[in-house]
Amino acid sequence: MSEPNPPRRPLATFLRPAVEADAPSVPQGEEASPPSVQPPAVDAVVAVDEGASAAPIAMVAEVASPPDSPAAAGTAQEPVFLRRHGTQSQPAPRWQWPLVLMLGLLLLLQVALADRAKLAAQATSRPWIAALCGVLRCTLPAWHEPSAFTMTSRDVRPVPGQAGALQVQASIRNDARWAQAWPSLRLSLSDADGRVIGTGVFAPADYMGNSTVATGSIEPGQSAQVAFHVREPAASTVAFSFEFL
Repeated sequence: MSEPNPPRRPLATFLRPAVEADAPSVPQGEEASPPSVQPPAVDAVVAVDEGASAAPIAMVAEVASPPDSPAAAGTAQEPVFLRRHGTQSQPAPRWQWPLVLMLGLLLLLQVALADRAKLAAQATSRPWIAALCGVLRCTLPAWHEPSAFTMTSRDVRPVPGQAGALQVQASIRNDARWAQAWPSLRLSLSDADGRVIGTGVFAPADYMGNSTVATGSIEPGQSAQVAFHVREPAASTVAFSFEFL
């Protein structure tokens, strides 16, 4: 005796989606409730007015921005292309530096030429200002150092046949590093007690017979003879002294 064939399942049961197959079974006669959806968690600020009990509740939601968003990084960010090209300073052309150096040297040259008399009066700056004037063909004042003159010999005696007249003779030498103009001489006469009874200043034209020589200069190491006459202020003159000016 053969077993009865089992009842066949409808074709719709094989075509059901997998979701319905995994969904929990619902008893017959009851409707399936839709799945509940949980709202995203928000930080709510509730504003409650104590005076109005029936006022609606206002909820303000603060949504946190992702850390990689532009709002979290700051709204004042500068675009990258502006940071690279807009704020980068352009280098100065190379030809400007030689021009600036040349203008600076020209300014120093003008200052040196304008103050060459003052620079020539100093022992430290006279050599290079003299070399500069040798190239530019400018003139310098003669070196003036009275203390560098040395009197190698001197003599004061009465002039024969002239009462009260004295003849002064001396030999001077320039011991300076540079040529000097002929100095002025101060002669002082003293008595036996050391009191100065007479003094006089004599220019180069007074003790140098040749006026052309007097307006020149005396070279380093050069010696010269000077001679002139003076009037004796008193017969008690016994001493004399010289000073270069």
